Amino acid sequence: MIVGEVGVLIAAGLALGAAAAFASTRVLAAFLYGVSATDPLTLVFSASLLNCVGTAAGVLPAWKAARLDPMLALRED
Repeated sequence: MIVGEVGVLIAAGLALGAAAAFASTRVLAAFLYGVSATDPLTLVFSASLLNCVGTAAGVLPAWKAARLDPMLALRED
């Protein structure tokens, strides 16, 4: 359940980020040297890296929560 929610957030963030990157290509082109603002390899690499980091940020707490005994968690609250 947690990983699914994280996946939705990652997909929404990547979609909004890609839209913002394509919308601001003229501004980005002024800051980039040797790479075009719409270079597919760079965009795919950065999206993949952000996807891996976001997935790790969601999977590690979910894995830790799955190992926890539910009765122990309910008693402490």
